[in-house]
Amino acid sequence: MAIEQSESQEPRRDGLTLLPPIPTEETPLLREDVEQQPERNDANGAPVAQEPSTRELVLVLGSIWLGVFLAALDATVVATLSAAISSSFNSLSLLSWIATSYLISNAAFQPLSGKLTDIFSRRTGLVFSNIFFALGNLICGLATQQWVMIFGRVVAGIGGGGLTAISTFVTSDLVPLRRRGVWQGIGNICYGTGMGLGGVFGGFINDSIGWRWAFLIQVPFVILSGILVFFTVKIPVKETDKSRLKRVDFLGAFTLLASLVLLLLGLNAGGNQVPWNHPLVLTSLPLSAIFLAIFVYVEDQVASEPVIPVRLLLDRTVGAACLTNWFATMAVFGLLFYVPVYFQVQGYSATAAGVRLIPQAVGTASGSLGSGYVMRLTGKYIKLNYFTLLLMIASTAAISTFSLQSPPWLAFVYLFFLGFGYGAMLTITLVALIAAVDHHFHSVVTSASYAFRSTGSTIGITIASAVFQNVLKWGLWSRLGDHEGASDLIARLRDSLDEVWNLPDDLQASARDAYMDALRAIFVTMLVLAVTSGLTSTAMRQHTLHSNLARR
Repeated sequence: MAIEQSESQEPRRDGLTLLPPIPTEETPLLREDVEQQPERNDANGAPVAQEPSTRELVLVLGSIWLGVFLAALDATVVATLSAAISSSFNSLSLLSWIATSYLISNAAFQPLSGKLTDIFSRRTGLVFSNIFFALGNLICGLATQQWVMIFGRVVAGIGGGGLTAISTFVTSDLVPLRRRGVWQGIGNICYGTGMGLGGVFGGFINDSIGWRWAFLIQVPFVILSGILVFFTVKIPVKETDKSRLKRVDFLGAFTLLASLVLLLLGLNAGGNQVPWNHPLVLTSLPLSAIFLAIFVYVEDQVASEPVIPVRLLLDRTVGAACLTNWFATMAVFGLLFYVPVYFQVQGYSATAAGVRLIPQAVGTASGSLGSGYVMRLTGKYIKLNYFTLLLMIASTAAISTFSLQSPPWLAFVYLFFLGFGYGAMLTITLVALIAAVDHHFHSVVTSASYAFRSTGSTIGITIASAVFQNVLKWGLWSRLGDHEGASDLIARLRDSLDEVWNLPDDLQASARDAYMDALRAIFVTMLVLAVTSGLTSTAMRQHTLHSNLARR
């Protein structure tokens, strides 16, 4: 009888797991038959972590999310502190490099973290990321020269990228797909809270004790995060006859790293630090394409354990999910970069413009968590994906109707639903691409999605910037070209929005109209990208969302 009851605990075909057998007089008190089970493997023989209780999940993921919160906080802290840091070093050129250096290293190392933590363990990757993140913040807080400050942001970017990416892998390791979206949503709330508080924290620290302390204060908390994950994260690693170093695809890692760094360097420098026809841009972008081609060849034909198995991207669901992320992130980041400019053209201060972005952050967290609950209840994501992307497209279209006379409440509503659709899309596509591949590939396809997302954010901002500058230039010349000293005036208006408020009333109205035309051109361009994202998502297929980690 005891044997028959034990067998009934196997997962049923409907995905549910029966309750444990009722103990009898013959049932061992210590349940040795359970305690001495061998390590569980998935259908391909790869080790699978034991499913933890909710209490254990809260402990493990809470330890990791502390680092995620700090990484998000750090990203937006710099947005507030950039001007103060640049002024203290007497270098306005430093302002753009502070953000660019962090973005490049963050985006370049995220795709590598999947395979490397498969080999060296999630715990090792998280401890490594916390160390680099703490070290980078310490360097920034103590920097006395420009190059040291930039180096510190590069080091912090390596750590911050690892913290955000590896947290996603760990969640997939410990949570079955059916419940995956709910826990991802909670993690996104931690990330969104960090982003929302970063600017306020940075401004307060800068005004009270100086910008350096905004970096230094983070260091002990990052060290605490590293200690917590060292003791709480214990996920099995697949062992082979090879040494761990021999399993690392160094050539693939180098070519991918080179391709992403060169791409992001060219896109960030072009039109910002240097003109688009500068040798830096004309060299870095073609070299990026060459290294990408070499990377694809190495991964497909040479590497025994590739960083990213490129053939996985040929799967309809994986490829569509990555492209959906790519185009949607282009659209959302292009909007988030220029919607605050719209608020300032309306007459709001920079602080008030930043506050008006809070509904987008709230919507992103809500959409992520809400879509997770729906997938947990239904086990389906295709129709949910269509609904959320239609919501994002409709919100982008609504933003395209903004005018200088639009009431403030409209922006709150449109940005909330934009965030809701985007947050839901991130969770749905993540669950879809993980469900489409075998369990032991989940970290590398997640890394691939991060690569698409990080490059999408940069490309989106670059496209928006190019549209803005060209339409603004045309609009200013068409309205102010006949004015005396037009060339100098237009140059100043293109460089600084503050110059608008120094103009006489009649010229001020013309300049604001030119700015509004440029912003509307951006909004329409981002709408096209949002629609493209929706179209690519239609290629995704419905896959089974298993209720157990072994996917059996």
